[in-house]
Amino acid sequence: MKKIKKSLDYKSAGVDIAKGNLFVQKIKGVIGNTRKDPCCISGIGSFSGLFRLDVKKYKDPVLVSSTDGVGTKLIIAQRFNLHAGVGFDLVGMCANDIATTGAKPLFFLDYIATGKLQSGVLIKVVGSIANACAQSGYALIGGETAEMPGMYSSGEYDLAGFCVGITDRKNIIDGSAIKKDDIVLGLESSGPHSNGYSLIRKVFTGNEINKFKSRLLEPTRLYTQPLLAVQRKVRLKGIAHITGGAYEDKVPRIIPKGLCAVIRKNAWQVPGIFILIQKKGNIKDNEMYRVFNMGIGMVVVLAREDANIAQKILAGFKIKTWVIGEIAKGKQRVQLV
Repeated sequence: MKKIKKSLDYKSAGVDIAKGNLFVQKIKGVIGNTRKDPCCISGIGSFSGLFRLDVKKYKDPVLVSSTDGVGTKLIIAQRFNLHAGVGFDLVGMCANDIATTGAKPLFFLDYIATGKLQSGVLIKVVGSIANACAQSGYALIGGETAEMPGMYSSGEYDLAGFCVGITDRKNIIDGSAIKKDDIVLGLESSGPHSNGYSLIRKVFTGNEINKFKSRLLEPTRLYTQPLLAVQRKVRLKGIAHITGGAYEDKVPRIIPKGLCAVIRKNAWQVPGIFILIQKKGNIKDNEMYRVFNMGIGMVVVLAREDANIAQKILAGFKIKTWVIGEIAKGKQRVQLV
């Protein structure tokens, strides 16, 4: 048994409780900006986040939830001390998934794990999460910051998020209404978002990552409010969030049996960062479209006559769109041509 010569405490083991409490006090202001909804009924720092559910507008209310992280994009952010966008990545990965159902945003929670609590860095991270929540319409009602020496090195941190939305059961967007001759609309991404970074870090040298870091760290685009605005005017039949697995995995989830989404790769201009990745890594086309969004962050299926209205609304949110395909009969649910 190890002989201890002097009295130990938690701080000497690497966990500073007082510093953690001070950190919570410092982030209260930025979190409070997301909690203006009267449905938020708990204070910041409570054991649990309380949210009063107002179901008066719903005949058959359904809660919609999602959880996700940012992945190895964080390695690049931490390497270059650029943390102001990672909250958008975290909220985007969760909230954009919920947006595919047509649900209205309710609340968001975050989890931060770190080797050593660095208040200056994590205040930027939480501020970024809060800003993204505010833009998407989510109340940031709770979270946890865990100091875990031995699990993470000093200066390292990881993020996870969880969010909940609500919709009426009859209004759930699930792809079941998709029909032959509907069109496929592609919504512009802001870059790789939060997918494919393990491959990106293998493709590029450290100097190249430094050279392209502004493009690689471009925050994930948030689609919640733009899509809700479109839904108020036209019927969206199916929405796919293009993340890991991309076109091969994500689009088939919304296409009914017996139908096929024919997507034309020449219908939009692939951003230069993806061309650089493909050329430098000598990556085949089918692998690129399986790993990366290739410039399309969301795929939306709707009636042909509704496309123009949807595109005008999205343009108002400064989101470029392209008609990238159509729905046809077929056994293979996605065809990239």
